[in-house]
Amino acid sequence: MNRPTVSLTPEIDLGQVDRLFDIRGLRVLLPGGYGAIGEAIAIAMGRLGAEVAIAGPSLTKAKALAGRISDQGGEAHGVTLDAREVSSIEQCTSDAIALMGGVDVLVNCVGIQREQPLMEVSEETFDDVYRTNLKSAMFLAQSVARDQIKRGEGGRQVHLLSVRSQLALRGRGYSAYCATKGGLVMLVKQHAMELAPHGITVNGVAPTFIQSDRIRPHLDKPAFRDFILERNPLGRIGDPLEVVGQIIAFASAAGSYMTGQVVYVDGGVTASQ
Repeated sequence: MNRPTVSLTPEIDLGQVDRLFDIRGLRVLLPGGYGAIGEAIAIAMGRLGAEVAIAGPSLTKAKALAGRISDQGGEAHGVTLDAREVSSIEQCTSDAIALMGGVDVLVNCVGIQREQPLMEVSEETFDDVYRTNLKSAMFLAQSVARDQIKRGEGGRQVHLLSVRSQLALRGRGYSAYCATKGGLVMLVKQHAMELAPHGITVNGVAPTFIQSDRIRPHLDKPAFRDFILERNPLGRIGDPLEVVGQIIAFASAAGSYMTGQVVYVDGGVTASQ
């Protein structure tokens, strides 16, 4: 039997190695981009050469962060977004396209938590969390995908989730939050399948508690802080930049063959619970 003489193992292209995590020139839409993790993503991607459109309900905050990035030599814009309204999502995407010429990467950082014990959950609160956490992700993805498909150059979509997409939390009222983040996992998988023929990858990044002013009230409670640290195999609270690294991996050439995946940035919590 004759065997092929040409090796199937490709030669390593050193130029491709050098470009693995290169995001220079990418046009990034960052809904929820001035929150703790969103801010870190915006600053890092801007500093590494991406053009970033930061979106949120406060245009003042979005433009202020964009100004900081610009002052540091990056290219950034602020746009308005009410993630609960589909019309606002469509306008936000249109504004970002007008400013940048297109959207290569969606990094969706939109999310809220309204804690209510099961027996006290109100329809109004549940619907608010659903509209903000899950419905907005659906229509942000759709709106950006329309531009990406139209241009025919592929693209990336990354959604920020939470370990609550996989793990419930004892003794706390997390029904709406866990349900919407869990639903987002399946949205990521389904969108990945529908967008794959267009060369668009869809993935999720799911952190546990990350250092921020938002979680300070929890960490100021010794019992709760000890509970969080004891259940974390690495024994510490994560840093926002530790989330940013995985976002950049998905947005860059390094993530070109990953789609429909959720990576848990959690110090090992989901591996051990």
